[in-house]
Amino acid sequence: MASPRIHLGPEQDPNLARAIEQGGGVSAPLEAAEAVVWTGRPGTFPADLPDTVRWVQLPFAGIEPWISAGVIDERRVWTSAAGAYAAPVAEHGVMLLLAGVRALTGPVRANSWRQGEFGARVQTLQAATVAIVGCGAIGRAMIPMLTGLGAQVLAVTRSGVAVDGAAQTVAADRTPEIWQAADHFVLAAPATPETKYLVDAGVLARMKPSAWIVNLARGTLIDTDALVRALVDGSIGGAALDVTDPEPLPDGHPLWTLPNAIITPHIANPPDGLPALLARHVAANVARFAAGQPLHAVIDLERGY
Repeated sequence: MASPRIHLGPEQDPNLARAIEQGGGVSAPLEAAEAVVWTGRPGTFPADLPDTVRWVQLPFAGIEPWISAGVIDERRVWTSAAGAYAAPVAEHGVMLLLAGVRALTGPVRANSWRQGEFGARVQTLQAATVAIVGCGAIGRAMIPMLTGLGAQVLAVTRSGVAVDGAAQTVAADRTPEIWQAADHFVLAAPATPETKYLVDAGVLARMKPSAWIVNLARGTLIDTDALVRALVDGSIGGAALDVTDPEPLPDGHPLWTLPNAIITPHIANPPDGLPALLARHVAANVARFAAGQPLHAVIDLERGY
């Protein structure tokens, strides 16, 4: 079988060039390519692709800008980087949840020894139920970390097919059931019209007053104004967000100073580790393309991810 001809561009990232070779592909100019591994953003993407191109690999897990720009078509297979960065994002998510549950927001900002005040708010993940909404690659990577800390996981997926390691899996259409059933929540769902403000004032009101919510996916999954009101009122334990709406979060926004809020500026994916993680993803997909096998992270335009 001939090696598939892969065009890498616009930047010639050496990690991705090696990944193409490791997957069994060969470098090719765009006009002769069967597939494209793209390293740029939507605005730099070619207006027209040769008819020979049957597959395009994009460099990001989130594809909303690509859909908005009208880049993705239905004439060929498109894949995202979904799942490539799961491990570091999962690690960051567990860290955020632990920081909230263990009440670290107070001690790390304190300038005096106030053991009694801070200790009274400390919880544990031992025997806690953590619901992961959108339990894809990131959620699956979190499960052994959480269960290793003594928690059990309630996984929410589109299909409801049982997720390995989860104590229970429910389909997305049963999401309303989880808000009172779990102790804490992790959001890892894609941003679609259906998931906008998935967590609104009504949902926040149904959570336990000790519940922490972690958002690793997109800021629009949470109604920010409703979240601020819930945090001010103390109707939930707190929120730990790596993504916000709006993003960047403006200076002076209440979330920066609320004692039960933790904000990290969209850094769950450490930049230094991204090239190697994407390269592994690309190598695996090139090998699958060469063998005529289904590709990882195929984009479904109807679902929006």
